[in-house]
Amino acid sequence: MKEFKYLAAFSIPLTAWVGISLGGYYAFLTPVYAFVFIPLLEMLLPEDPANTSPAEKAADGINPVFDWLLYLNIPIIALLLGFAFNNIANSVHPIYEYIGIAFSVGIVLGTNGINVGHELGHRKSGIERLLGKILLLPSLYMHFYVEHNFGHHMHAATPEDPATARYNQSVYSFWITSVIRQYVNAWKIQIKLLQSGNKHFLSLENNMFWFSLFQTGYLLLLWAVFGIEIVGFAILCAVIGFLLLETVNYIEHYGLLRKKLPSGRYERVEEIHSWNSNHLVGRIVLYELTRHSDHHYKSSKKYQLLDYHSKSPDMPFGYPTSMVLALIPPLWFRIMNPRIPEAMKPA
Repeated sequence: MKEFKYLAAFSIPLTAWVGISLGGYYAFLTPVYAFVFIPLLEMLLPEDPANTSPAEKAADGINPVFDWLLYLNIPIIALLLGFAFNNIANSVHPIYEYIGIAFSVGIVLGTNGINVGHELGHRKSGIERLLGKILLLPSLYMHFYVEHNFGHHMHAATPEDPATARYNQSVYSFWITSVIRQYVNAWKIQIKLLQSGNKHFLSLENNMFWFSLFQTGYLLLLWAVFGIEIVGFAILCAVIGFLLLETVNYIEHYGLLRKKLPSGRYERVEEIHSWNSNHLVGRIVLYELTRHSDHHYKSSKKYQLLDYHSKSPDMPFGYPTSMVLALIPPLWFRIMNPRIPEAMKPA
């Protein structure tokens, strides 16, 4: 029954639904839950570095419940978006409440949308990858599928990777460089993939073309159903969602670099090239994303099978707490810079 602990991931959209329903300052219930309550819980609860046994892994790997817990995020997000759009379109909200609802929906798009889309985007099944792309759509970040799978996993922890934050780079600078470079890289990667397969630009395999079409269609549909105000609201929620992702990207690889070999190539990605966290609550609500070291070491592993490696660099706090700290650059640098191996720091 341990698979049902991941039902806790649905507590984030639940708080958003409750906050929107109650209105007023309750609209901020989700940001308070995600970035105040969960960090406090993680400080009170012990870390859990234990790995499951080979026998448990064999059983977990074929247990469909772990997969259905991911699929369930699609209708949940669709219902939440419909509820939020209808609420904004048919009610008058003071600016603070409008912002609170946008942050609540945006956080759900980042955690239960992009994060789950990322997990499904690594699956071998074409249907699962399609579901992953659908989860990226409301955040207007479908290009993440191309850049992450064909770029980031090849170039992680190198200067060539836009999703790896440099030593002493603030999260605010990283937001700009990562968002722009990832989008540009996604197009470059897509064009190379088409050329290598002798495919036309309008081929069904041109993900970037279809992503652009679907995202534009999504916004036009909202305009037709709810009006232009909801288009602006949806874009604001999307920006909050993908900046949440980029903040996670920031803390996952901050300052860690792979060595460049005499051949000019980089050493292979190892467990030492991603920040790991064993803080239990963050692990569960983020579907083990915090065991990021093992994810990069073997990206085909399903979330429930990820391991902790003792050689991986550990964060002093869980991912939710670390994301808050990253928003205060001097404090972030003071805590994290001493933890970066000297050999990885710039000369």
